[in-house]
Amino acid sequence: MGLLSSILVVTNLLFFLFKISYGVLDSITPSQILSDGDTIVSREGKFVLGFFSPGSSKNRYLGIWYKSIPVQTVVWVANRVRPINDTSGILMINSTGNVNVIQNNSVVWSASPLKEAQSPLLQLLDSGNLVVTDGNSEDYLWQSFDYPSDTMLPGMKFGWDLKRGLNRRLIAWKNWDDPSPVNFIFEITLRNYPESCLRRGSTIYFRSGPWNGYGFSGAPGLKPNPVYSFKFVFNQDEAYFMFTLKQSLYSRALPNQTNSMFQRFTWTEQRWQRFISVPIDYCDTYALCGANARCLITDAPVCQCLKGFKPKSQQRWDSLDWSQGCVRNKRLSCEERSTHGFLKFSGLKLPDTTHSWVNTKMNLEECRAECLNNCTCMAYTNSDIREGTGCAIWFGDLVDIKQFPAGGQDLYIRMHPSELGSIHKLNKKKGEVIIITASIISGLLTLGLLWRLTWKKTNRRRERKKEDVDVPLFDFTTVATATNKFSPANVIGAGGFGPVYKGHLCNGQDIAVKRLSKNSRQGLEEFKNEVVLIAKLQHKNLVKLLGYCVQGEEKMLIYEYMPNKSLDCFIFEQNDTLLAWPKRFDIIIGIVRGLLYLHQDSRLQVIHRDLKASNILLDINLNPKISDFGLARTFVGDESEVKTDRVVGTYGYMSPEYAVDGRFSVKSDVFSMGVLMLEIVSAMKIRKFFHPNHHHNLLGHAWLLWKEGRALELSYTCLEDSHSRSQILRCIQVGLLCVQNFPEDRPIMSCVNSMLTNEEAILPQPKQPGFFIEISPSNSGAILRNEESNIENAVTITMPEAR
Repeated sequence: MGLLSSILVVTNLLFFLFKISYGVLDSITPSQILSDGDTIVSREGKFVLGFFSPGSSKNRYLGIWYKSIPVQTVVWVANRVRPINDTSGILMINSTGNVNVIQNNSVVWSASPLKEAQSPLLQLLDSGNLVVTDGNSEDYLWQSFDYPSDTMLPGMKFGWDLKRGLNRRLIAWKNWDDPSPVNFIFEITLRNYPESCLRRGSTIYFRSGPWNGYGFSGAPGLKPNPVYSFKFVFNQDEAYFMFTLKQSLYSRALPNQTNSMFQRFTWTEQRWQRFISVPIDYCDTYALCGANARCLITDAPVCQCLKGFKPKSQQRWDSLDWSQGCVRNKRLSCEERSTHGFLKFSGLKLPDTTHSWVNTKMNLEECRAECLNNCTCMAYTNSDIREGTGCAIWFGDLVDIKQFPAGGQDLYIRMHPSELGSIHKLNKKKGEVIIITASIISGLLTLGLLWRLTWKKTNRRRERKKEDVDVPLFDFTTVATATNKFSPANVIGAGGFGPVYKGHLCNGQDIAVKRLSKNSRQGLEEFKNEVVLIAKLQHKNLVKLLGYCVQGEEKMLIYEYMPNKSLDCFIFEQNDTLLAWPKRFDIIIGIVRGLLYLHQDSRLQVIHRDLKASNILLDINLNPKISDFGLARTFVGDESEVKTDRVVGTYGYMSPEYAVDGRFSVKSDVFSMGVLMLEIVSAMKIRKFFHPNHHHNLLGHAWLLWKEGRALELSYTCLEDSHSRSQILRCIQVGLLCVQNFPEDRPIMSCVNSMLTNEEAILPQPKQPGFFIEISPSNSGAILRNEESNIENAVTITMPEAR
């Protein structure tokens, strides 16, 4: 050690004379050093290498960041584990190509080349890659792209160098002030059929599905587009993913442990704009539905057993604990494998590939034969869908299957012959069906002509008939003109039943037009329901219906235009414009008064059933107005609770008794109001909440803080001051009272209003909230949390978000 220290001291004294000048070079040689305060810049000025301090930290790190982006964005850090506590750090490369970061004669970070160099050069490239070369050679003896920090850059190989056993993976920073690695990792899993996964320790949060030739099967948003191109290489030497840019843009991708997501950003319009992020929704939660089940975000509940399977525990399944998954209706016998068949499932994210096998030279028929001959094979499909080539087969249970409303892949699952009976019968009768069809076509043509004449007559009568409502019937031409013929440029939102357009009437009034999609599942009944309900409801905290339009298959609602869109555009931490606490409190009171009117003060007692941040619109003065009454129900007479088989609404906001048993009442809206109140206070979404120390949802987290006397820690730091603390604390307590597990424990809206507006009121202590279950993310079927899913195409207005 004494000899090494002496060498370092002498080296420092000699090389001190050869410090590089700021911004002059893109490389250093053994005769130069880079001191703290100096930098080198890539040849075209895209990246900078130097020492920096992240956030509010005083520690110094050697890193690479973008030069022309005003907000320092660091993409690589050398000494993540050993920061320098002063400005004495230097970077040097020795005569054989070893790279060292030194503080006061001690090496705090080093990198060794693959072989000794004769004329070593340390150079920063315009790709953001820091490389060691030997003279003018284009071979890299060492490169920072082989040892990424938390950021994937264009041109970087993300994955495995199998010859060297090198895993190029991304590891998140501890926080904004500390780049030290935490156990939150995004990587390529090395299996027979590789895929990427996002995990914390051994707990998987998201799995991409295997590469299918175009993209990862579980990330349909990751596909060829005008901005990015992608490729995946898997052979005996390498298994890696790479993306490149087709345009002159800056781009980066990184895991974010704060929200447990992997996100890709592009620098446009002077800001980092999110291009894509995963997980996307609740169904991306790893193994949410257990084995042999699939998750579809538009279903209620989201988990369903695959055809031919049933819940392993019906009792747990009915209580929305899907962790045990599903088992076969009929057990398979290996001796009878020749009688087995396969059922095709479409639109899927392929199952976890832990127990899989791939042969890239087989076709689909050969793949089927291979699977059928092996009684442990449970499913098969093409490994490359570009030309329908390759064979991938699965053994054992099929885990983490997601079904997409559109897109996805085919999977052929092994079935007992009894499960295929109906299919065989259908094939047997196919000839009979053809004959029968041919014989009745002529009759159908005749009936079609008669039906057409009748339809025209009925339609004219329907258009002349006005509904018994007190709002104007708009002419279709008027609405089309106001929206510039329903121009895509006029779209301001996308509801569950169709797009929402901004319009401008000839009298100068701006309007919002909700146009029911022709493919929507909302029919005339729901449409009439919304028209009749809103026409009879008049309150300053309810959206105002200006009119409606019915012509042929077209059905539209015309509302007053809300220039500030919806509440979710303002209250959450990731949004640019955050509301101060006084305005947030005013919004809470406004929503409460709107609900109080619906439940108690209007001519009808109305249950909204889909109260959430995106259904609260804000006028020019940011006054809240409850919108979207397509799912609302009225109570008559002595009704206090109704049970339904058709559960509609949004997971996360739905009360336990409604989500599980289909029972709803005014207390269902109270539960939703409590969730919304806690969202407004915390600036966190119920569907995106994550805490590194536990796996509770936002309600559970608030409950834990309340029990420990730390409730104010729930509030967003920018909201709190000495004058607002008591008010924030009161809102948290009332919010927890609203989300209590049993409806009889929750207050009615008149009590909620009184508790919030009367500072002298003595509030009861809340009990445990509904859906309060601590559970591993890998088995999180027992809790409805963190993801918003619109059930039964609930009427929503979701404002487009820039990407």
